[in-house]
Amino acid sequence: MPKLIVTDRDGQQHEVEARAGLKVMETLRELEYGVAAICGGMCSCATCHIYIDPAWLAKVPAPMSDERELLQELAHHKEGSRLSCQVDMTDALDGLRVTIAQDE
Repeated sequence: MPKLIVTDRDGQQHEVEARAGLKVMETLRELEYGVAAICGGMCSCATCHIYIDPAWLAKVPAPMSDERELLQELAHHKEGSRLSCQVDMTDALDGLRVTIAQDE
C-alpha cells in the first residue's frame, strides 16, 4: 500500500496509508485533519484543495482545464495547487507529499 505524507493545516506531518487506484481525496477525507470534499470528487467545489510538494510535481499528471480554471479562482492558489479529487493515487506515487490548503 503506498504511503501519503500529509501536512495538515496546523503544520503537523502525518504518514498515512493510501490505496492505489483511488483519488488522493478519498484518503484525505477520512482523516480528522483532512479535507471536506463536499462535492464528492466532481471537481466543482475546491474543498479538497491541496498543495503537491515541489519535488513531486513532475510525477503527478498535469491538471485538466476544468481543474485549472477552478484553482485559479481560489484565494490560496499557488504553484503546486491541486484538487485532491483529481489526483489518482498509484504505487508510483508512494511517498507523495501534500499539504492541505487553508479553507476558502
